[in-house]
Amino acid sequence: MSLTPAITIHLSAALAALVTGPVALWARRGRTQRPKLHRAFGYAWVTLMIVAATSALFIHDPVLPGIAGFGPIHLLVPVTFGGLFTAFRSLARGDIAGHRKTMQRTYVSACLVAGAFTLLPSRYLGQLVWGQWLGLL
Repeated sequence: MSLTPAITIHLSAALAALVTGPVALWARRGRTQRPKLHRAFGYAWVTLMIVAATSALFIHDPVLPGIAGFGPIHLLVPVTFGGLFTAFRSLARGDIAGHRKTMQRTYVSACLVAGAFTLLPSRYLGQLVWGQWLGLL
């Protein structure tokens, strides 16, 4: 597998979402709330997550077990879209606590869990990271 445009787009969006998400979550925490910052970073994060989830559909790995090039990690695509839909539905209904909980869970599952899986040594990004790291030792 090589660094294709789909992987480049996916990796760029995912890394940006990994950094943007905590700012959006932090802006609504504590005594000093920053609603404009929360909304700006929230919309940016949602956009990045849509790009990352959509671009993941164009990344296929014929080596790992799966169906038609889609592996188990691709199950996080509908989880991501479902989480975003549920969060905005909660927001539209005025359920702020539900919105907060869903966005936090979506960040953890779609950014942290998916990120951890992509860093496994058997995955392309894991080979790039750990291969480079081990090559320096």
